[in-house]
Amino acid sequence: MEKQEQTNQDKISICELMKGDTSEVIRKLECQIPSFVQNYSDLYSTYLHMFDDVFGTCYIAEKQYFDKFQIDPKILSLFKEYSQSLKHSMIESIEMNTKLFDAYVKTRISAVKSFDEYLHTMMNLYAETSLRFLDNTHSK
Repeated sequence: MEKQEQTNQDKISICELMKGDTSEVIRKLECQIPSFVQNYSDLYSTYLHMFDDVFGTCYIAEKQYFDKFQIDPKILSLFKEYSQSLKHSMIESIEMNTKLFDAYVKTRISAVKSFDEYLHTMMNLYAETSLRFLDNTHSK
């Protein structure tokens, strides 16, 4: 029985080893994705909370300090328009970047699938050619 096990171990192919090890690494990376996304989400939420606090504190300071200057309401109105314009630009940028990233990922996935199909075709052709070559050299 030991001899049969040893013979089976001797017949392990390089492709089997590479496939097994690569699959294990890929599965490990896939398991990390939820943690990565959650950590990034937590970090992002912390930043948003910090900015919300900063502007809340700013509002209190503004009431105590800037109201004493009696700033012209027209200037405040212009500043509001400017702020809304910046907000609109940023939201559009976020949406465009999201669409760009989605398209990028879809393109990469398509490229990987095409390359995979190409590799399968090439490996099949290589196997067929090698087999014919071996058949021709052994038959002579």
